[in-house]
Order: sequence, then C-alpha cells, then structure tokens
Amino acid sequence: MSNALKTAHLRIARPTDRLDEIVDFYRTVLGFSVLSEFRDHDEFDGVMLGHSGAPYHLEFTSKAGHEVGRSPTEDILLVFYIPDRSEWVETISMIESQGYSAVKSFNPFWEVAGKTFEDPDGYRIVIQNSEWSR
Repeated sequence: MSNALKTAHLRIARPTDRLDEIVDFYRTVLGFSVLSEFRDHDEFDGVMLGHSGAPYHLEFTSKAGHEVGRSPTEDILLVFYIPDRSEWVETISMIESQGYSAVKSFNPFWEVAGKTFEDPDGYRIVIQNSEWSR
C-alpha cells in the first residue's frame, strides 16, 4: 500500500454564497494569502487561500444561481493548534481587533484551551492553545 497520503498536500474545498466576504475574512482576520484564483471556469469562481509552504490550503467556490446557505451545524470546525501561549494570545487579539468575538463552542472541549469564531457562512474556526501530539 502506498504511503503517499502521509505527505500529500491537503485542500479543503467548500462552496459559499459570499465569496468576497469569505476571502476578506480569511485574508484580513486570519492572515491567509491568496494562493490562486479563477473566474468563470465552467460557471464557477474560486479562490485558494493559505500560507506559502503550509501542507494545506482552503478553496472557496461560488456558482452563479446556486445557493448553498450557511453551515448546517455548529460543529463543522477548522482547528488550528498554536502551542505557544504568547503566539496564541497574539492570534486571538488579531482576530478580535477585526471586530470578531468568540462564540460558545458546541462541544465544550474547545472551550478549555481554545476560542471559537464564526466565518461569514457560519462555519467555525477554533484557535486552540495546545499542541497536536498524536
């Protein structure tokens, strides 16, 4: 069996009705960069956001005339583990300085060492002050 998935780059793709707002949120509030974008590709517009050299990026797409709505649940999460406490505090301050307040997590586990925020589509981002160690 191939071990290619151990080193594969991960793209998390999601449709949105608010492409410009979503791009602004991830760029301005979370500090992501636009890695690539396309317009009117088979009726889709899309933007890839991430950090140069990171093993993942996010893709948001929009199709004219196709409504996708808000997140169907409060428990769909992107979790970012920031083990250094001062970097975590700095990240939380950066988000809050953009006018976003933490929301109560659906799962109380994320309240112990993290803060949860909602993007314009209602999907949630957890900024966790711990190390992923598994």
